[in-house]
Amino acid sequence: MRRRFLFILLFPLFTWAQKPVIVPSSVIYQEIKKLNILGTVLYMAAHPDDENTALIAYYANQKLYNTNYLSLTRGDGGQDLIGPEMREKLGIIRTQELLQARRLDGGHQYFATANDFGFSKNPEEVFTKWPKDTLLANAVWIIRNLQPDVMITRFPKDSRAGHGQHSASSILAEEAFKAAGDPKMFPEQLKYVKPWKVKRLVWNTSAWAFSNKNAFDEYSKNLVHFNIGEYNSALGKSIGEMAAESRSMHKSQAFGSAGNRGSIEEYFEPTLGVTAKKDLFEDVNTTWSRIPHSEKVQLDVNGLIAHFSLENPTIILPQLIQTYKDISALENSDWKKEKLNEVKTIIQQVLGLYLSSTTSEETIAPGDHLTIMTELTNRSNTNIQFKSIDYKINGINATQSTEIKNDEGGGGKFQYSIEIPQNTPYSFQYWLKEKHDDAMYHIANRSDLNSPENLPAISTTIHLTIDGLELDYPIPVQYKNVDPVKGELYNPIWIAPKGFVNLDNSAYIFANGQAKTVKVKVSTQEDALTGTIGLNVPKGWSVTPQTIATQLTTHDEKDLDFTVTPNGHIQNGKIQAFIVSKGDTNNLSLDKIQYDHIPTQLYMYPAIAKTNNIDISIKGKNIGYLMGAGDDVPAGLRQIGYNVTLLQDKDMTVANLQQFDAVMIGVRAYNVLPKMAHYQDVLLEYCKNGGNVVAQYNVFRGLQTNKIGPYPLQLSNDRVTDENAKITFTNPDNKALNYPNKITEKDFDGWVQERGLYFPNQWDEKYQTIIACHDPNEKDLAGGILIAPYGKGYFVYSAYDWFRELPAGVPGAYRLLANLLSLGK
Repeated sequence: MRRRFLFILLFPLFTWAQKPVIVPSSVIYQEIKKLNILGTVLYMAAHPDDENTALIAYYANQKLYNTNYLSLTRGDGGQDLIGPEMREKLGIIRTQELLQARRLDGGHQYFATANDFGFSKNPEEVFTKWPKDTLLANAVWIIRNLQPDVMITRFPKDSRAGHGQHSASSILAEEAFKAAGDPKMFPEQLKYVKPWKVKRLVWNTSAWAFSNKNAFDEYSKNLVHFNIGEYNSALGKSIGEMAAESRSMHKSQAFGSAGNRGSIEEYFEPTLGVTAKKDLFEDVNTTWSRIPHSEKVQLDVNGLIAHFSLENPTIILPQLIQTYKDISALENSDWKKEKLNEVKTIIQQVLGLYLSSTTSEETIAPGDHLTIMTELTNRSNTNIQFKSIDYKINGINATQSTEIKNDEGGGGKFQYSIEIPQNTPYSFQYWLKEKHDDAMYHIANRSDLNSPENLPAISTTIHLTIDGLELDYPIPVQYKNVDPVKGELYNPIWIAPKGFVNLDNSAYIFANGQAKTVKVKVSTQEDALTGTIGLNVPKGWSVTPQTIATQLTTHDEKDLDFTVTPNGHIQNGKIQAFIVSKGDTNNLSLDKIQYDHIPTQLYMYPAIAKTNNIDISIKGKNIGYLMGAGDDVPAGLRQIGYNVTLLQDKDMTVANLQQFDAVMIGVRAYNVLPKMAHYQDVLLEYCKNGGNVVAQYNVFRGLQTNKIGPYPLQLSNDRVTDENAKITFTNPDNKALNYPNKITEKDFDGWVQERGLYFPNQWDEKYQTIIACHDPNEKDLAGGILIAPYGKGYFVYSAYDWFRELPAGVPGAYRLLANLLSLGK
């Protein structure tokens, strides 16, 4: 007989921006089996994408443990392969990518407050920037809250980790393992949590940490190891397939992965605690017997498993209700809370109970009213009495609630309006609320660490009764719209001001004291807006006009032009935009981060830009720019007087390129542009005819062509992470250091994050070097800028990170890049 499967709605409690999904009843059966498992594992590393998604998928879906990943950072200092976002905006993207990954592999996500300041070569350097005690307190707090039985690290503590922050994560894991169980460590936490002793800490090692596979095979003979590449029939996927789907969410890092349907052997080196012999949980009690007086609950769950029907899951509803009551009768504990939520979710699943709260507005301002549509649909034959709907705004109970009349108790759609209190805070990402530096984020409430992102700005709680059992279901209010191509979309709702002012650059370069037009985009996200927009400029500078009055309709925006003239005696400062409306002054900018693989994110930040009045000359005016992975270098070039044309495929002909004084190639273009091999032939012919090509950094893996320059060069992993590294002039008479700007050591002051990355380490003798630098205790790297005369023109390969320095307004970076673009003039 052919088996039928019933598909039931799954709406996890309190998830952001997730359209309700349909799951087979086989998944409900797996969730019921999970009720019998009381084990917790914590994986710990430094960044998004460090985690072993296969192991997380295995423990979450095959062993059914409470599986968690703690990342010390949000990956803010990495590169972005899908767009120009850097620093805070990249951290927002990578946070959401991790959350999407966890939704696919079944794990839970946590973050510490470390800010990823970029690549580091050893943990000693890391802890000169990261306050070790603060991050240790973060990790101990997470451990005491989660109470893991087993902890797993991804990296060793030594140089094999490949990154100083990787090593630091394992050092902190060891110290946190010891400190979490010691009541003398961070005693201020004990008002909220108890000391917790983890059973064991292990390193999830692999062949990548060894010089060759033979060395690893010999080393790993006596390690605990086992195959996790199993097939999960309830989910219809192997662990390797789940892991690939999860890892492929790290799209900003180009980590798309192919599914593995075979064996996956994982190895574990004991670090601290009791040494395991065959299995990491071999001596851990993961049954209900670890909870006092839970014998009846154990019988309840066994009965649920025995009587579950794939074709009619609702048949176990009475037993589910009894299980909920019996768990409620237990003494208070974290496991009690966890299992009550699991049972409550399963009740919703077996009933096909659809609960949603949506609005047609993406943002709402304090003092305004928001219309909400709540849908309560019971798709079973069970009698459910819907009683009332309460609201929370930023996690705080509102005084308003909606009572559901008796004749509506069976469900339906309910539309109502709520008022957002005038003093409601805006929806800043919680780690970005306070002023932060390049090393750390600062949070006001330690409890924020318990959530990887903000709680929903507005949520509803549905109060209902099922067969006499009163249950509450918290539901986030989400912005819902229907796209004609993508269909129904769900995204977060944000509490925000009525209007925003965005400057057109993050930093302004004023060349030789000349006035500059500063564009301000004023926008409104909801209602019409009348206001006055202006700029605050450095003392002694002038701005014309002083202010501009404007009116905007709903969801409108306008670009306004101001002329700013610097004072020659004041070299740098800040420009701040503001809007005054109805007596209130606001100086916030808004960037909307939109990619298909993550929920839309709104990033609100002060409308402030750095200014630098510098001495700079350029030769030639017209630049063609071939964008690679995405960067903001073209905006920087326009700041110093270049006319920049973004090149498309149709533009990549020798005849068309002849109009440009130089062509610049965007970051990682040789990695991401499928037609780069063809483009390279065109670019070299352009060079031969007298053109000037300046290429930016690429990584040596995944090149579309190995022919990067006119002559051989080899990329490497070499980089200089010290942004203050001393510069040596290897060829001081070279034109690139002297014309049209005289480059001196001063031009390398004030650089940010690093000097450069993925330097060539071998090159043909026809290339000329002009500068070199190195990190402490390392040799000079001279391959950061390679210049090759070719035909009548020049080809330049540069690994210095213009994509960071120009948006940061670093004067010397502008002057040196102008020289490279002026070669041949």
